[in-house]
Amino acid sequence: MFDLTVSAFIVIGLRLLLPLTIFKWRVFGTLVSPLVDALDVVLVDVLVLLLHEPQTGFGNHYQLIDKWLDMYYFTLEVMVSFWWANKLARNTSIALYLYRFLGMILFEITGIRKLFFFFPNLFENFFMYYVVAEKFFPRLVPTTKKQLAVVLLLLYIPKFGQEWMLHYAQLHPWGWIRETFLPFIIR
Repeated sequence: MFDLTVSAFIVIGLRLLLPLTIFKWRVFGTLVSPLVDALDVVLVDVLVLLLHEPQTGFGNHYQLIDKWLDMYYFTLEVMVSFWWANKLARNTSIALYLYRFLGMILFEITGIRKLFFFFPNLFENFFMYYVVAEKFFPRLVPTTKKQLAVVLLLLYIPKFGQEWMLHYAQLHPWGWIRETFLPFIIR
């Protein structure tokens, strides 16, 4: 952990603090947490340049740090779902969280990254969908198992592609983001 830069610690701090907003401002916290997660490597690169640090960023620890920070904010989200009045949504949220957590544990034991493809993070998408629908589109909140199945299928379609890209094909979109947008940010 000693090869992490100050920039990495700043981004880790953001990833620890911003999800706490889920408790007070559910929609904001639910949307900003995955955004910072998706851009954490790029944010570190920007800060490394701004702070004139060596180019180590997260060092060799990124995968471990990222997965546990993901589970941290997923855990905060599942805690919020315990209070949902909609029992179907609450139980679905908890089951999806536990399924992803099982995948995380199996990955930690085996080191096989492709396991995440078979244990997709549908929890995050479902939680985000429910929080946004409950606040702005209450008629879209699933109240029957059939409605729930439709919602989960529609949420799974883009998630399938994302999980395949990141964990099965092991493509790294942040490299494209870094090369495309970083030159415009740092001038």
